[in-house]
Amino acid sequence: MGSPIGVRIPDLKIYLLDAYKQPVPLGATGELYIGGAGVARGYLNRPELTAERFVRDPFASERDARMYKTGDLARYLPDGNLEFLGRNDHQVKIRGFRIELGEIEACLARHAQVREAVALAVGEGQDKRLVAYVVAEPDEALAGTLRTHVAAALPEYMVPSAFVRLDAFPLTPNGKLDRRALPVPDAQAFAQQAYEAPQGELESMLAAVWSELLGIEQVGRHDNFFALGGHSLLAVRLMDRVAALGIALPLTTLFAAPTLADLAQRVSAQDSVQDDSFAVLLPIQSHGARPALFCVHPVTGLSWHYRGLANHLEADQPVYGLQARGLDDVTSPALTIEAMAMDYVQQIRCIQPEGPYYLLGWSFGGKVVHSMATQLEQQGERVALLAVLEDWPAVCAAGPAK
Repeated sequence: MGSPIGVRIPDLKIYLLDAYKQPVPLGATGELYIGGAGVARGYLNRPELTAERFVRDPFASERDARMYKTGDLARYLPDGNLEFLGRNDHQVKIRGFRIELGEIEACLARHAQVREAVALAVGEGQDKRLVAYVVAEPDEALAGTLRTHVAAALPEYMVPSAFVRLDAFPLTPNGKLDRRALPVPDAQAFAQQAYEAPQGELESMLAAVWSELLGIEQVGRHDNFFALGGHSLLAVRLMDRVAALGIALPLTTLFAAPTLADLAQRVSAQDSVQDDSFAVLLPIQSHGARPALFCVHPVTGLSWHYRGLANHLEADQPVYGLQARGLDDVTSPALTIEAMAMDYVQQIRCIQPEGPYYLLGWSFGGKVVHSMATQLEQQGERVALLAVLEDWPAVCAAGPAK
C-alpha cells in the first residue's frame, strides 16, 4: 500500500503530472512536481542535473518560475491528502508506449496479497515485454488474480505478461535489489488455465504458433492469447504466421474468441468468411438492448483497441468501431474530415437509422465525431453523447487496451 504524506504546505505548489507534463485526473497516478516560492534555483555546480530536475513551471504566471521534478509517484486521495506510491526512476518504451515501471509496481503493491513488487522490461525490439516479480504467499491462481487487478487499473500496454512469485527478493551484498538475479518466468508465471492438451490438428497447429510467439513452452486449449501476454502486434504476427499455413484468421476473430479452443472452432467454421479486420464499420460488441456506442479511430485509422473499452461496459451495450478507408489497400481514403464524417454517418445509420446517437472519438477521432454530430443535427437527429478522449495517439492499435 502507498504511504499518505499529507497536504501541501504554504508557499508551495504541488503538481501531479504525466509523462508529457500534463495534469493527471483526481485519483490517478502522476509524478510529483513541486513549484512555488520555496523551490530552489538548482544544484550547486551541477548544471546538467539542475537542467534535468529544475524545469520551467508552465502553470505559474511568472515567466522564469521553476518547478522541481521529484521522481516520486503519487496520487490524491478523496480526502485531499497525497499518497506516495514509489519512485519513478525506471522508464521503458514498449511498442511505442512510454511506461513508468514504478506505476506498475505501485499498482501491484496495492493488492492485499503482495508484500513487495518489482516490474522489469525483458527482451528486445518487438519481443520486449513486461514481467512483474512479487513477494507473496504461494497461490496457484496468483498470476491470473494479479493480471486482473492490474488490468482494472492500468492500460493494456502496462499489464505485465508474466507474474513471478518469490518468497523474497534477491539482494546484493549492500542490501539492494539484485535485478540480475531475478529468475526467468516459468509456466506458473502466466495467467494460464488448468492445462488441457490441444485437440485435433488445427488446435495443435495454433498452439505451436502461440508457443513460439508468446515464448511459452506449453499452451492449453483453454488458455487466453491476451492473458498469456499477447497484444495487437503479436496478433498481426499470428495472423501472418497462420496465413502462411493456408489458414485465414481475421484479427476480429481472435479478439472475439481469444482462447485456443474457441479460436480453432471459429476458424474451422469460417472457411469462406470475409476478413473484416479493416472494415469501415467494425462490430466490437454487436448484441445488446442499449443504444449503440459508435467509436471513431485515432490517427492510426484502426478501432481494434475499443474492445478494451467494451470490456468495461455493460454486457448488453453494443459497441461499434469506425475505421478509416484505405487500410485494406482497396478503398480510397477520405481527403477531408467532413468527407470522413459524412461516410461514417452513413455507416452508423445503416445500423441505427434514427437517434439519439452516442458518439465517441479518441484524439484525432474527436474532430471527426464533432463533424459527425454537426451533420446529424443538421439532418434533424439528436446526439445524446459526444465524448472525446484526449490523449497522444499510439504508434499502433494495442488490441484489448484498457
